[in-house]
Amino acid sequence: MASKLTLEGKTTPVRRIWIPKPGKEEKRPLGIPTMMDRARQALAKMALEPEWEAVFEPNSYGFRPGRSCHDAIEQIHTALRKERYILEADIKGCFDSLNHEALLDKINDPELRPILKKWLKAGIMDHGVFKETEQGTPQGGVISPLLANIALHGLEEDTKEALLASLKRAAKPFHWGSEKTKKTLHIIRYADDFVVIHKDLRVVQEAEQYIATWLGRVGLQLKPEKTRIVHSLRAYEGNEPGFNFLGFNCRQYRRTPEGKFKTLIKPEKDKVRRHLKQIGTIIREMGINSQRELIGKINPKIAGWSNYYRNCAASETFRKADNVLYWQLSEWAKKQRRVRSIRRRLRQYFRIIKNQKWVFATPEGKVLLRHGATKIVRHIKVQGSRAPFDGDWAYWATRLGRSPLVSPRRARLLREQKGKCGYCKLLFRHEDILEVHHVDGDHKNNKRNNLMLIHGHCHDQITAQTLRTHDKGSVTEEPCAGKLARTVLKQRCEG
Repeated sequence: MASKLTLEGKTTPVRRIWIPKPGKEEKRPLGIPTMMDRARQALAKMALEPEWEAVFEPNSYGFRPGRSCHDAIEQIHTALRKERYILEADIKGCFDSLNHEALLDKINDPELRPILKKWLKAGIMDHGVFKETEQGTPQGGVISPLLANIALHGLEEDTKEALLASLKRAAKPFHWGSEKTKKTLHIIRYADDFVVIHKDLRVVQEAEQYIATWLGRVGLQLKPEKTRIVHSLRAYEGNEPGFNFLGFNCRQYRRTPEGKFKTLIKPEKDKVRRHLKQIGTIIREMGINSQRELIGKINPKIAGWSNYYRNCAASETFRKADNVLYWQLSEWAKKQRRVRSIRRRLRQYFRIIKNQKWVFATPEGKVLLRHGATKIVRHIKVQGSRAPFDGDWAYWATRLGRSPLVSPRRARLLREQKGKCGYCKLLFRHEDILEVHHVDGDHKNNKRNNLMLIHGHCHDQITAQTLRTHDKGSVTEEPCAGKLARTVLKQRCEG
């Protein structure tokens, strides 16, 4: 397939499957192109993405290389330094309702435009029935997130310019300069979710009206049940203070009667409940299985969830989650029938290790992770004008060490190696595969001086060289066990 890969050729319809949304009866349509079409889309994306990353708006964070949910949350924390009104909005069926003509008009490459049109018009196979696609882009396509960002490009800047012109024409105009107006109005978007933040309610209301009109030009509309205006510190129109965004709850808390407040971003309550419910389900399904298997199932859940929320005010949430987890595991331990006494059962599964409090651990020392063991660190937001294709590899290699998506061990190695591969000495790029290499070849030796972070392809080269060195001279001729007159070649690795 790689030798025949070109952008030309016939496009086949995508296969549609329906995925249930978590906690809802509603299902999300997912369109899956064929392997060849996915490879072609990846090739076209490599050509389109650097061009658009150079012009994308600074506060757009979804499905962009080098940016994450945590960058959007950090920008919200910056915008909420004072009391603000917030428009919390969601675009209805963003991937399914995009206007093809409005999207293709933004593509500047005359050679890629007809190819993209062919992919958009390929059609859908839903349970064996072919349907034409007059609008939208398949949500499972490789290039679909980039096309959605291209279609929504201009939402931030166009809204700011339109509101500035509207305020100047108003009967009671604001006595602001244009630069100050742009700085005080924040439009933060992650894919099809966005918020508009400003201190004046009239500005937020006019922003909602203009954005609804702007989205209509590209075939989109706001989702009424998920669109509302709230205040950061006090209740407004029956809505509680603050809002939820990307799994975080963002609001302000009054600290003194004089009106002083503090902005805190915490894990969303529904996400906490869902996380603990998933762990409880795992514990119940494991039944009387071994403690080691139970820890192996739960640890990845705790590590992933805690790492996602380690950049916000989550200390209290982590403590409460550990408390709930303790009682869940206590109930599991009480149901084990190996020991009669409940007290002895608890002591059989909860132990004191390394001067810590009682922890859920096996006799061999395999310990259950705690949410509270995750260190809370402040996330450093990506600079608005930065893009991974700007050539500043030192900046992006340094950012990798601060990313919540990188494990603590790899982040430490990145900082120690100053963002460079330990084998080829080249700076890491955001899309590179990072692997931890054990210098002496012993994977049980995890001392700091024995670990080195390298590229995935560099790791393959080291492994190949080691195998060639190890196999050299190791093939010997030995007598056959059946007939001493016959000899066979048997591979034997010496040492």
